[in-house]
Amino acid sequence: MASNAPLRVGFVPEHFSTPLHFATKYFGLSATLIPFPSGTGHMITSLRAGEIDVGIGLTEGWVAGLGKTDIEGDGGYRIVGTYVETPLCWAISTGAKRPISSVADLKNGKIGISRIGSGSYVMGFVFADEQGWLSPSAPPFEFIPLQTFEKLRNGVNDGTVDFFMWEHFTSKRYYDNGEIKRIGEIYTPWPSWQIVASTALIKSTDTEKDTRLEDLFEKLDKGVAYFDKNQEEAVTYISTELDYSKEDATEWLKTVRFASRTKGVNVSVVEKTVEVLKKAGVLGEQGMHAEEMIGKHSGAQLP
Repeated sequence: MASNAPLRVGFVPEHFSTPLHFATKYFGLSATLIPFPSGTGHMITSLRAGEIDVGIGLTEGWVAGLGKTDIEGDGGYRIVGTYVETPLCWAISTGAKRPISSVADLKNGKIGISRIGSGSYVMGFVFADEQGWLSPSAPPFEFIPLQTFEKLRNGVNDGTVDFFMWEHFTSKRYYDNGEIKRIGEIYTPWPSWQIVASTALIKSTDTEKDTRLEDLFEKLDKGVAYFDKNQEEAVTYISTELDYSKEDATEWLKTVRFASRTKGVNVSVVEKTVEVLKKAGVLGEQGMHAEEMIGKHSGAQLP
């Protein structure tokens, strides 16, 4: 891909994308923004297929994707930046009329996920570990990929799956309208969103003085700063252009902190994520180490 072509940036079209919107609208970010409503796992597939250059997604999805022992080639991407520093609250949902009333009812059940390797898949293991349900002989749940948030909501109502996990504020609108019900929550034990770049892009940045990734970080930093200083505008955007109420958008702002400097990765965050995912049975002992998952010119920070 020519170094003067706009970067193809994958993102999840939810409230967390607001600083990216501001970077484009006010600070001249020249990138082709490609929405992935099905999440991080889909972006991994697209990065490896050469369909996007950069992805902004969930920490656990990126780390799990690189930590597997059976990945082909160089894994297709590396973690190069930090997007959100706060944990993510995954709400645990079931169908509004299902006879499921507590987390205890989910043992050995069917969990809906967007796809294998996604954040919703990885957090299923973390959730099972938290409940003491992991077994070395069998998966804790039957994992059923349903691609999108809408199909997950349909799945818990028609009995295809028993439950799914998705970000709290994205789910809340559907608790309020009675479509699904909330039976619990789990927080990520790590900062929730990271930025990755394809290995092809990182190589071109190293060898051809490709400045597009640096420009992305610069403009995204400005978008974050604008977001922090213009929260009323952020609420208006989220509540008119995305699927959230004004009240929920306002409450969400109290819970989130974006990175003021998006370039660079704290290696201890990746190490912590690898550690938890190994304990949860998502990763084995032989996969890529934390330091290898980080782009070598991403400005990685020591603990």
